[in-house]
Amino acid sequence: MTDIPRWAVARTAKLAALPLGFAGRTVLGMGKRVTGLASDVISAEIQQRTAEQLFSVLGQLKGGAMKFGQALSVFEAALPEEVAAPYRQALTKLQEAAPPLPAATVHKVLAEQLGPGWRDRFVSFDDSPAAAASIGQVHHAVWRLPDGTGRDTAVKIQYPGAGDALLADLKQLSRLGGMFRAIQPGLNIKPLLAELRERITEELDYELEAASQRAFAVGYADDPEIYVPAVFFASPRVLITEWIEGTPLADIIRAGSENQRDEAGRLMATLHLSAPARVGLLHADPHPGNFRMLPDGRLGVIDFGAVARMPEGTPEPIGRIAGMALRGDADEVVAGLRAEDFLGADEPVDAHALLDFLRPMLEPIAVDEFRFTRAWLRAEATRLASPRSPAYQFSRQLNLPPSYLLIHRVTLGSIGVLCQLEAKAPYRGILTRWLPGFAPVN
Repeated sequence: MTDIPRWAVARTAKLAALPLGFAGRTVLGMGKRVTGLASDVISAEIQQRTAEQLFSVLGQLKGGAMKFGQALSVFEAALPEEVAAPYRQALTKLQEAAPPLPAATVHKVLAEQLGPGWRDRFVSFDDSPAAAASIGQVHHAVWRLPDGTGRDTAVKIQYPGAGDALLADLKQLSRLGGMFRAIQPGLNIKPLLAELRERITEELDYELEAASQRAFAVGYADDPEIYVPAVFFASPRVLITEWIEGTPLADIIRAGSENQRDEAGRLMATLHLSAPARVGLLHADPHPGNFRMLPDGRLGVIDFGAVARMPEGTPEPIGRIAGMALRGDADEVVAGLRAEDFLGADEPVDAHALLDFLRPMLEPIAVDEFRFTRAWLRAEATRLASPRSPAYQFSRQLNLPPSYLLIHRVTLGSIGVLCQLEAKAPYRGILTRWLPGFAPVN
């Protein structure tokens, strides 16, 4: 690969090949449509080949296609095990790696952003990328400081054509719902894509990302649990930050000890719940590739491209309504949901049935300690996604206000990672400390 495929026809053809290839592998005398294909008729070989093709195409295209793959991969814990296994390895690869750009293209971007003498800004620069993701790849380098000394740095370089790729991919992916429903029945990708379209373009501005990272660094300066690397340089398409060594969260998910997984989960929850209060920002990209467990036990955060600006912190009604639900205050919960437009003003609702609908979701904060598991998430996904489920019918009465959409997606993504980790922690205590309006059960 010499560059990102930028022409709409080429990119559309690659994306269109995904469902066509999937359909071709499944037309084996079964007479089944791709949409809603039952898991018991997808052979392990078909699943494996589809996963490999998914990774290859989304990884090569990068842009919005790659970003969508990363967003999808955090939900793999909700899949039934017999369906999830072949996809897990390929989808989680999207969290850490993608085919790299050639060195010549990297050098061209550096010359454009740092000037023709860009090499003089570094003591050394490794042409081989250390990581590659949706809209940029990272190189290890030693940045030359004004006093002549050097610092180990991560140099993030944006792919040429990434902006055009984002918009083209998101438009095309909206037409591929059938394939993704075959991977995860009940998944509606359109709201996810619409929200990504609103937020992901901010990631193209590395100067904006640098400002967010600096804000997090100030908010977590000298914190004993969370570490944010320093920013050394930023331009629209190049971002240079402190290099940190640590164990990727994906490795802990795959092979970490129970204690490592529990601690990683506790720290992730602490970061996401505390950041709006401490920084006025919400880290909005909770996939494992953005986190490292450092040798000293802290959680290192290495990507701030996607953040939500929350200058007043987390909205108080979230914690207040959750607390009322845990205490069984059914009428107050209904009133609170109506006030925030989760329920229409004239929508008839059985308050106690609403509590029954909400309680399983609140189980992780109804006890002093809770272990998130894949089994728990699959059970919840089945309860909420099956049209035959009473919870599914009840959920159709509820609305998701636009102001809560990003918070909702980050919460779901974080829960997906916690379930991948199968992490046990005192989540209720973390909420009690950081979530405005929340109070534990009396």
